[in-house]
Amino acid sequence: MAVSVHCIAPVAHLPLVLGVLRKLKVAQLIDTLIPPNPSHVLSCGRGVEALVLAILDGHHALYKVGRRLDERGMLPLLQPGLEPTSVHDTRLGQILDALFAANLHYVFSAIALKVLATYDIVTPWIHQDTTTIALYGAYEEGADEPAVPRPAYGHAKDGRDGLKQVLLSLGVSGDGGLPLRMGLRGGNTSDSLEVPQAIEESLALGLNGVKGIVADSKAYSQRTLGLCLEQQMGLVTLVPRTCAIRQEVEAWGQHQSSLPLLIDKPGRTRQEPPRRWYGGSVTREVEVAYRDGVTLAPVRFVAVYSTQLAAQQAHTYGKAQHREAEELAEHVTQVERRPFACAADAEAAIAEYEGRLAGKRGRPVRRWRYHAVRYGVQAQWQRQKRARRGRPPKSEAPQEKLVYRLVVEATALAPPVATFGWTVLATTVSEQTCGDAEIVRAYREQTTTVEPGFRWIKNPAAISPVWLEKPQRIAALAMLTVMGLLVYSLIQRQVRQYLQQHQQSLPGNKGETATPTATVVFESFAPVTLVSLDLDGTAVSQVHGWQAHHRLICEALGVSDTWYEGAANQKNNSTRRRAP
Repeated sequence: MAVSVHCIAPVAHLPLVLGVLRKLKVAQLIDTLIPPNPSHVLSCGRGVEALVLAILDGHHALYKVGRRLDERGMLPLLQPGLEPTSVHDTRLGQILDALFAANLHYVFSAIALKVLATYDIVTPWIHQDTTTIALYGAYEEGADEPAVPRPAYGHAKDGRDGLKQVLLSLGVSGDGGLPLRMGLRGGNTSDSLEVPQAIEESLALGLNGVKGIVADSKAYSQRTLGLCLEQQMGLVTLVPRTCAIRQEVEAWGQHQSSLPLLIDKPGRTRQEPPRRWYGGSVTREVEVAYRDGVTLAPVRFVAVYSTQLAAQQAHTYGKAQHREAEELAEHVTQVERRPFACAADAEAAIAEYEGRLAGKRGRPVRRWRYHAVRYGVQAQWQRQKRARRGRPPKSEAPQEKLVYRLVVEATALAPPVATFGWTVLATTVSEQTCGDAEIVRAYREQTTTVEPGFRWIKNPAAISPVWLEKPQRIAALAMLTVMGLLVYSLIQRQVRQYLQQHQQSLPGNKGETATPTATVVFESFAPVTLVSLDLDGTAVSQVHGWQAHHRLICEALGVSDTWYEGAANQKNNSTRRRAP
């Protein structure tokens, strides 16, 4: 029997992702919104599937998509008879233009609602946040259409101020962090102006059972509060430290003899103490901006004390004080070494060090935050150097002059322990609808829902489109990247939920785990390959590397494992075989 290997295609996790896209009927939904042109080999729906596969494979450059999917052996599964030359960058660019013309917000919302309906996901809270996406290359300064995001210089949240950027706004579900709403704005759009628009777009989704939106301190503004009160929309946000109302509510909480325990969680390790959150609600009248003007309105505030946050702030205070002590020791050495000819000069130097003067070159003098520093003037006689060389005669009296030096006394300030661990949340949700514990729990989920998605977009799915000359295509590609995040988060949620319900586990980075990330799930499929053989003149393709936990993942997502079987059958001329 003559056997020869033609090629080995590492299909890995891509058939699983394609199975999820087909279960959601993404291609049919997009082809309904953008009817296919008979002259095009690749429809918009199939092109979107190809781009999402490329994004979740780490290769989203348009000119690489067709070649990469062909190397992965995915083109026959994507569309029978599809050639790599049909998935070229010109056609993919046309698909991006068509998606933008069809209204990206409407297209993405339709897909997100399809996900919620298919997997029966209820989301009581929508978590809102923004980030920036840095862009390479030259872009036009202005755009004729107001809906087109304008790449511009602005405050870069990743510190890359030398690059133009656009602002990405996301609203994700509290259960699993699934993106439900996305918006792309100009690079210098203010976060505070984006939040009211995000609230209106979230209301337009028409989701049932939504209690409100959770956002960080950028959402606390007069207009945001007024809009939520007008629309009867719940809002949970952090009050900035600069607001007087926060200081007032914090003082109220600190003067309470005891606050009820809201959340009690064990420490992350055996040595770590339990993490507890205490808090209480209080209503205060603050200024809110309605459509017809600014007025006073009662708003509920929740003063929260966290033992975990108090420990973190105490540790941070200690580190900062130690670092400042090292700098202060060097400062004291320099100051005490400096001589002055008269007491007036020494007093002027003290005024400069204490910040009562402008300092050198008009710059303000740095004040010490963690130490109390006091300066004093000390007069002393200093022996002068002789004008002539050689040994002085015994009859010559030593020459001395009166000089003035500064004496520095530094004392470490006691840490303000009473102020550690306090935060204040503002909400438009009544206490009868949601208790304090649910409000605090909803805000704490902000770090486990929207922020991990931003980290994924910034690193594994980083956009660097030197080949996208149109802002419209930038917006469309950003929408597809968020769609990739939607599939990524959905796979992670479903697999974790299935494993916990069935008390199963998967191989992880450090042994078996019941809470794998989607990255761990994808990496578990890395050994799965499609091997094309020539068996006595007959072309045969088989899937190798298939294991029991792969079938478990397919069951968790409601996707048939025949997607991997189909990858082989598309190339087989023999009878259908099951994956080993």
